[in-house]
Amino acid sequence: MTRRCLVLSASMGAGHDAVAAELARRLRAHGHDAHVHDVLTLLPPGTGPALRAFYRTVVRRVPALYTAIYRVFLAPPPPRPDGPAAPRADTSPLAVLAERPLEALAARLRPDVVVSTFHLAAQVTGRMRERGTLRVPSAVYVTDFAVHRGWLHPGNDLYLCVSPGAAEAARTGTGRRAAAPGPVVPPAFHAVARTPPGPPPDPHRPTVLLSAGAWGVGSDLPRTAGALARNGLRPVVLCGRDEHLRRRTARVPGAVALGWTDDLPALMASARLLIDNAAGQTAVQALAAGLPVVAYRPIPGHGTDGVRHMAAEGLTTTAPDLPSLLAAAARLVPDGPARAERTARGRALFQDDASLLVTLLT
Repeated sequence: MTRRCLVLSASMGAGHDAVAAELARRLRAHGHDAHVHDVLTLLPPGTGPALRAFYRTVVRRVPALYTAIYRVFLAPPPPRPDGPAAPRADTSPLAVLAERPLEALAARLRPDVVVSTFHLAAQVTGRMRERGTLRVPSAVYVTDFAVHRGWLHPGNDLYLCVSPGAAEAARTGTGRRAAAPGPVVPPAFHAVARTPPGPPPDPHRPTVLLSAGAWGVGSDLPRTAGALARNGLRPVVLCGRDEHLRRRTARVPGAVALGWTDDLPALMASARLLIDNAAGQTAVQALAAGLPVVAYRPIPGHGTDGVRHMAAEGLTTTAPDLPSLLAAAARLVPDGPARAERTARGRALFQDDASLLVTLLT
């Protein structure tokens, strides 16, 4: 039976939109209708762009401020000594402002199910399901390994998560059903792991990727790239949309500095390691492609928490300083037991197709 699905995303960086686009592609491939909508456009005019600009500025320029905001408003509460915390209701006043516009959008599109890939959208749908103003089931696909409070609302019907640990946190935090189908990434990344590697660009200098995310967060990347190059590696730095960072990194001897690119599968096919700063979409794409991941200098707030949770599930190595990073690269770049164990853990994360679980929701 064909189902009409409304996928709610948000243009905050690139990860949430990437997940929403892949979910929609899978839904259409299975014969369903899928409509993707940016939840930020449901807010009063100007609010979405202002929120995006504020977030980008504090993460890049004032990380201590974002850490404080995250700790006060989003970070999961510490476990109670007498058992798990009670399910929480919404934590975002912005959710109230988006309810009526989403109600109007749902009335126009008449979806059979709604799935959110951004935490504000999860708050909106949870409130509406609880109040009875959204009359179709609501699923939430949690893109983070650290399930912060913004994702959690007991009004939603189903939580789909990237890992078993994240699913347990969602289940505990909402009292609702939760499953761990694994990350949602395009098939091109899985194809990298199944295809025999071609000749490396330089057989004597293995390639490692350094990710700065879509917004180019990582003022220390030129120094890091220089250290890797001096240690016999070929650092390829993904500078996102930060042209200033790209120019600075391009001056580092032995480093390759790239701006925004849509050809990550090909880059990962030629690489031996990803050095990541967020435990986000680039990290799970690397796991799908068979690349070990090392977390280094993560972005504040949810990035730091995500790295910690990802490491706790045995999916990444954390490097607290540059010597630790170089030691991790020396251990994981060559073929051997450490690399084989890490890539096997990454492949095991991909258990099911989240889009199929969405369409089964009634």
